[in-house]
Amino acid sequence: MGKIVIVPEEYEHQSNLEPKDVLEEEKEKPDFSLFYVFSMVMAIIFLFKLTDLQVVQSAKYQYLAEGNRIRSRDIFAPRGIIYDRNGQVLAQNIASFNLEIYPADLPKEKESRQEIYKKIEDTSKINTPDIKERIEKEGLFSIEPIILKENLSRDEALYLKVKYHDVMGVEVAYRPSRQYQTTPGLSHFLGYIGKISEKELVEKPTYQMNSWLGKTGLEFIYEDILKGTNGKKQMEVDSKGYIQRVLADLPPKSGNNIYLGLDLDLQKETAFALEEMIKQLNVKNAVAIAMDPRDGSILTMVSLPSYDNNIFTQGLNPEEYQKLLNDPSKPLINRAIAGVYPAGSTVKPFIASAALQEKTISEKTTLDTSIGEIRIGEWVFPDWKRHGVTDVKKAIAESNDIFFYALGGGYEKIKGLGIERMDKYLQLFGFNKETGIDLNGEEEGLIPSPEWKKKVKKESWYLGDSYHLAIGQGDFLATPLELLNAIWAVANGGELLKPHLIKYESDQNGNIGKEFPKQIIRKDFIEGNNLRIVREGMRQTVTEGSARQLVDLPASVAGKTGTAQFDKSDRTHAWFIGFAPYENPEIAVVVLVEAGGEGHTAAVPVARKMFEKYFSKTSNSNKQD
Repeated sequence: MGKIVIVPEEYEHQSNLEPKDVLEEEKEKPDFSLFYVFSMVMAIIFLFKLTDLQVVQSAKYQYLAEGNRIRSRDIFAPRGIIYDRNGQVLAQNIASFNLEIYPADLPKEKESRQEIYKKIEDTSKINTPDIKERIEKEGLFSIEPIILKENLSRDEALYLKVKYHDVMGVEVAYRPSRQYQTTPGLSHFLGYIGKISEKELVEKPTYQMNSWLGKTGLEFIYEDILKGTNGKKQMEVDSKGYIQRVLADLPPKSGNNIYLGLDLDLQKETAFALEEMIKQLNVKNAVAIAMDPRDGSILTMVSLPSYDNNIFTQGLNPEEYQKLLNDPSKPLINRAIAGVYPAGSTVKPFIASAALQEKTISEKTTLDTSIGEIRIGEWVFPDWKRHGVTDVKKAIAESNDIFFYALGGGYEKIKGLGIERMDKYLQLFGFNKETGIDLNGEEEGLIPSPEWKKKVKKESWYLGDSYHLAIGQGDFLATPLELLNAIWAVANGGELLKPHLIKYESDQNGNIGKEFPKQIIRKDFIEGNNLRIVREGMRQTVTEGSARQLVDLPASVAGKTGTAQFDKSDRTHAWFIGFAPYENPEIAVVVLVEAGGEGHTAAVPVARKMFEKYFSKTSNSNKQD
């Protein structure tokens, strides 16, 4: 029998719906399939990112987290020391203390920072607004120290160290500073160090905002040797910025020392003699240099007036610096290398060398100069006295102007060199060009020529111009170092050398590094026999001529005086150039006293003191040996 099925009422009711109504009811039901898919995708992305952060990049973020609690401090390297040839200190390091603040280590709360600013004001006499402006203009996240007060005394540094030992971000920092020997003249070539400028920071990216570096002189030239390598200390700090432990401590490496050819005792004696002379003559400016003609090393260099370079390491304010710049005596100028002057009769040994080399005269050539002047038409070229019959050696010894007029432009039986050949040989002796000494700020002199005169003065070249050049007057200009550079080429037999101050560098253990031997610019441009004749004439200057004050020294001296007119008045510069011993030179000197009058009265006495000091030292050294 068939089974009876009872249909529920709800289905019975649905069975009565029209097909259209069923479709509409189905459409009204919400579809969650897209939502489920989107949720699944987001979950997968989240899990992937979480895995990446926790596993793949965990080391990176751990490092960044460490950076938030690790602070680095630079330990500044002491600069190398500068010594003279005998090991006497010329520039050294001394302890210096600064009050510094590290913005990144200050409290994040404004009130806490204000308390620190107020404490600094109370103990250091710096106004709170100034402190806040200097610190916060750099940003509170800066890890570079801001120097609030420099060059603290040792007592003040100890006092502030106690006061700030528990203050976040404030330190009393030790930094090596520089101290220089104060003998006059040293500052011009030692130079000084100073804070790095914004321009220098761009040029030297390995330096920092608070770095110090050489600004002038040897400190500038040999910066890479002297500066050393900074150390670094890494410290772990807590959330409040207090140091918990030192993680790493890399000590600084001191810069290398440099040894000069300079003799400090000779420098002192030269400076004293020069100061006494300008005081006696009531003038202000003078120069004296000595060097060893065997290798070109500078033995002494004094330019007066001088200045104290220690003021630059102690924080020179703009007003004091401007006062130095505006000083009419120009103490910052190193006249030894940057002063250009008419050379007067000191040029005569080089004109004589040229005439002998070109064979316009010989050792036996004579000229009767008893007339006392040369007349060319309406022009008169006088001598300072009547000399009579003269050869080249006597002309050098007595500074005979007429004889040298003849050498330069021609007169009677002597055919002159002419301007082209005078220019040629003066350049061979190193004039009209920087010597290349290891100092910045060197100037070059001037050798006039027809082309130069036409261009600058809009005038033609005349015979009188050649006459004037042959006696070191007219437009001829030279630095004291150019003259000395030239005279040692006569003294050493014809080698024009590149002068230098440094002899060698060494590390802190005394191990010698780079050495700086003599450098020959040119040689053999004048035959040895011709230089012998000139040297004999310079020796006669001492035995019979204008430098007889030097005749009784323990070593034989050869030299040449000079008296150079420098303006339309009768004022003259006083010169002397010379060397000793005459037979085998060890020292060559140049002395200039600006507006000092005649060479034999102002320059020669200073040269005598220099020779006496040098040979007394060498004599004592020989006795000890």
